[in-house]
Amino acid sequence: MFEGSPLEYYIKKFSEYDPVISAHVIETMDVEESGEVFKSLPPHVSKTIFENLQNEYAALLLGRLPDDMAGEIIRSIEPLKVSLIVGVCPTSLKDKIAQNLTEKQKREIGELLEYPKDSVGHMMSPIFLALRDDLRISDAVNKIKQMAGQENMPLSYVYVVDADFRLAGVLSMRDLLIRDPLKKLSEVMIKNVFYLNAFMDVEDAASIVSKQKFFAVPVVDSSQKLVGIVNTSQLLSDMQEEYSTDIQTIFGVSSDERPFSDTFFSLKKRLPWLNINLATAFLAGAVVAVFESAIAKITVLAVFLPIVASQGGNGGAQSLAVVMRGLVMREISKNDFPKLIWKEIKLGLLNGVITGLITAVIAYLWQGDATLGVVIGLAMIINLIIAGLSGAVIPIGLKSLGLDPAQSSMIILTTVTDVIGFAAFLGLATIFFGLSL
Repeated sequence: MFEGSPLEYYIKKFSEYDPVISAHVIETMDVEESGEVFKSLPPHVSKTIFENLQNEYAALLLGRLPDDMAGEIIRSIEPLKVSLIVGVCPTSLKDKIAQNLTEKQKREIGELLEYPKDSVGHMMSPIFLALRDDLRISDAVNKIKQMAGQENMPLSYVYVVDADFRLAGVLSMRDLLIRDPLKKLSEVMIKNVFYLNAFMDVEDAASIVSKQKFFAVPVVDSSQKLVGIVNTSQLLSDMQEEYSTDIQTIFGVSSDERPFSDTFFSLKKRLPWLNINLATAFLAGAVVAVFESAIAKITVLAVFLPIVASQGGNGGAQSLAVVMRGLVMREISKNDFPKLIWKEIKLGLLNGVITGLITAVIAYLWQGDATLGVVIGLAMIINLIIAGLSGAVIPIGLKSLGLDPAQSSMIILTTVTDVIGFAAFLGLATIFFGLSL
């Protein structure tokens, strides 16, 4: 009979069917509370759930667990997971983790941590099966049988290396079964192996791997030595998470924030950007204030102001979304920047002409004033051209400056389209209606 609270009981039972969802449930709890739950769970359940926790939360949880339990969990999970946790935890916790690692784990984790944070090497697993190319098939089969009994040993692919541990090929299980047992692996291996370099950017790797159909991909260093493997589903999942993180930062939300983050933590992350947005809103308001007398004389202008601003904002957001995705997926090189910007300007012009004509007709039918239709139509064209240009230039400009291209691009874009939209519409109205400021 399981002892503990009903919540602990259900977490234990559900973890046997879906440890990922169990981990998500744990993450919604206060760290102190989840620490108490972990203390009551059997070791194998704790390990399974812990492996699926977000790295930041896992680091916090480790700090709340008793040393003996934390040590047991650390020693039981893969080195890759430990290295990712080490990368986000404070120095005091790193010492605690180091004290509970075996020498082999320390060596493997040390090798993982040597690679840049956003590289393939940083996220690869050092656990894989590789055999020497001069090994006979019969000996290789026996070796595979021995290795199959080891925990966490992936057997989807068996790689072949030369005497210097350079990647030489990959084995087909079919060949191992039907070929002459006395033949060497170098005679039956598949030589053209798809691989990734350990120092390759994760996003570049994900873009390449998405076109392949492998469960895992071998990783080599600059000397072509086999140093690890990357799970392709994990790699693509990380890329999607990176893209979703960019979406958050575009709109001024910290990438660290989660749906159930502490209220004050979310407030601290969001409030500064809201204040920046407030300042930019006053800037747009100042533009309107310049034309206050024109609006007072022709009050219907105020009705069309949000229409011009809204269309500019939406058009710019479309451009921004496409360009941001292209940057994240590495589909856009520096040489492509001028071509891309020109394409977005042309698209903005076409969108502006079409929507401008529609808006002009609606304005004329609604208000019976052809001049008003011309003014709003021209303003729509100007604003959508600027919106397309801004949607491309803002992320590209930030990237060229070495800054995060996703960092609140939407706030900057909205400011530009609001200011230009208001200035264009009210400025043209002043000119066409012969008004004075």
